[in-house]
Amino acid sequence: MNSNFINSSMDRAIFDPADLPETPTAKDVLTFAVEMGDLLLRNGGEIYRVEDTILHILEAYEMENYDVYVLSNGIFASANEDKEDACSIVRHVPLGSVNLDKIAQINALSREIAEKKPDIRYAWNKFFEIKESKLHPDWLLNLCGGIGSAGFCYLFGGSVLDSVIAFFIGIPLALFLIYMSRKKTSKFIMHIVGSAYVTFLSLFILFLGAPILYDKIIIGCIMQLVPGIALSTSIRDLFNGDYLSGAIHLLDAVLTAMCIAVGVGAMIALYYFVTGVMP
Repeated sequence: MNSNFINSSMDRAIFDPADLPETPTAKDVLTFAVEMGDLLLRNGGEIYRVEDTILHILEAYEMENYDVYVLSNGIFASANEDKEDACSIVRHVPLGSVNLDKIAQINALSREIAEKKPDIRYAWNKFFEIKESKLHPDWLLNLCGGIGSAGFCYLFGGSVLDSVIAFFIGIPLALFLIYMSRKKTSKFIMHIVGSAYVTFLSLFILFLGAPILYDKIIIGCIMQLVPGIALSTSIRDLFNGDYLSGAIHLLDAVLTAMCIAVGVGAMIALYYFVTGVMP
């Protein structure tokens, strides 16, 4: 059996789908199926969804005796195990952010492959289009961060003034999160610093004498940091019997929540130390 160990996802710069033969080999099909699963997993897809996508692609291109095992940070797949062209792939997939748009596009492509069984080169080109598609512009993400912070602040009982302040605190927070994620900074450090920033500004405005509910502002702004999707994904994985992956996502969500609590608590303690008054 030939083993193909791939540590990073395929890049159009080093792979041209036009070079593939008209009749793809088992390795070509398995590589494509794992790439589809890799992109799903990197963008927050559930374990069952990733496995189902890979299996449907292998079935569509008439692979035989295939096995797929997916964890929250890894993919193990093999095909044609009892034939001369048997192959296997092991892929490490680090935990990443969530992009529901790419998940939807990959789902649409996998359904098209299952129904129409298009040429593998066409499928590769569609895959690269999805992979290379850009997110919304930064200014829109920052604006939505501010609007979301203001909306949650009002929803949790804040006044109009509190919501306006949360809006102007939420925009720089969204900018900070985008910048730090592109620098591949530790997620835990990013959440500690982000929650500390929100708490510091809220308490500083309170210290200046503004009639605000600082806790509502903090709650509204840190909703950008709360790992809601990671928590819901872990619950879905647990209900589907993927206990290991569910536990990993659950642990990730719990640690993220702890980091947020550390940032908020540290700033409140600092405020009490400096002013002698508990906010």
